[in-house]
Amino acid sequence: MERKMKQNLAWIALLLLATILILVNHNRPVPYQKDSGLVFGTVYNITYQHKENLKAEIEQELRRFDGSLSPFNDTATITRINRNEPVAADTFFTTVFRRSMEISRETDGAFDITVAPLVNAWGFGFKQGIFPDSAKVDSLLQFVGYRKVELTSEGKVEKQDPRLMLDCSAVAKGYAVDVVAQLLASRGVQNFMVDIGGEVVVHGHNPQGTGWRIGINKPVDDSLSLNQELQTVLHVSDVGIATSGNYRNFYYRDGKKYAHTIDPRTGYPVQHSILSATVIARDCMSADAYATAFMVMGLDEAVRFVEARPDLDAYFIYDDGEGKTATYQTRGMERYLSEPRPTASEDKE
Repeated sequence: MERKMKQNLAWIALLLLATILILVNHNRPVPYQKDSGLVFGTVYNITYQHKENLKAEIEQELRRFDGSLSPFNDTATITRINRNEPVAADTFFTTVFRRSMEISRETDGAFDITVAPLVNAWGFGFKQGIFPDSAKVDSLLQFVGYRKVELTSEGKVEKQDPRLMLDCSAVAKGYAVDVVAQLLASRGVQNFMVDIGGEVVVHGHNPQGTGWRIGINKPVDDSLSLNQELQTVLHVSDVGIATSGNYRNFYYRDGKKYAHTIDPRTGYPVQHSILSATVIARDCMSADAYATAFMVMGLDEAVRFVEARPDLDAYFIYDDGEGKTATYQTRGMERYLSEPRPTASEDKE
C-alpha cells in the first residue's frame, strides 16, 4: 500500500512538472529571427518574430524574383524581353510592369522604365562610362517612352521599336521587399522589418515593443557608401519606405558633377537641388518608384505632386543654393519624426 502511494505521488509530481514546463513554454515570448545576405548586388537585412527561422524560404523566393526582374541574370524574364526573345511575362514581371505604367502616367513620364538605353549611354546602368553628345541623346529618345511599350492580355510585351529596353531597377527592389513581406505575413508573422538595399517594409513592432526605427542618411558625397551619419530617424509601422538620392552615385567630368538620375523626358542627368527623396507609401514598390520620380521632377514639381496625394508622405533634403542643406516634409511626415512612447508593458531601449 505504501509502495503504491509512493508511485502515485511520483506520477503526480511528474504531471505537475510537465504542466509547469508547458505553461512556461506557452508564456515564453516568441523570439525574433535576424537574417542577412546578398541579393541583387546589395545587402538584405530581415528581422521578424517567429518560432522558426525562415531564411531558406526567403532566399528561395528571392531567387525566383531574380529569375524574373534582374537585368544581370542572363535567363531572367526582363533580360529575354530586352533581347526581344519570345517569352511570356511571369507574375512578378507583370505586377511591376503594370504598376510602373500607372506611375508613369501619374508623373507625366518622370518615372519611366524604358529609360534603360539612356542609363546605359550615360554609363550608369552597365558602367560603360561613355558620355553621349546631343545627337546621341536625340537618337536614343526616339525609342524611349512608356507609351511605346505595352503588355498584352496574353502576357506578351509589345514594343514600337525593338531597340526599346526596360530598366526596372528603380522599382523592382522595392517590390522584392513587398514580396518578402507578403511571404512573412503568409507564415503568420505580424512583427517584422524587411530591408533590401535601403528599401524597407515594416509591420507591427520591434523587439522593444515600439515602432521600427529607420534612419535617413545625410546626403554627403559618398560614392563608396562609407558615411553613415543620419539626418533624422523615422518611427514607423505598417508602411513601405524608399529613398532615392544623388549623393552616392555620381561622377565628375570637366569640373561638372553628373548625377545618376536620368530624366527620361530630356535624356540628360537631372540638375535639380534635391539631394535625396524619402517616400512613405502603403507598399515599398510604389515608394521606390515615386522617390525616383521626385528626383527627376525637382523640388517645386515634387512638392506640388506629393501635396496633392494624401496616400503619400515625403521628406526631401535639398541644396538651398548657398551651399547648405535644407529639408522639406509633408504634414503627415511629422507623426513619423516624433519618438513614440512605449506602454507600461513595453521594454524601453
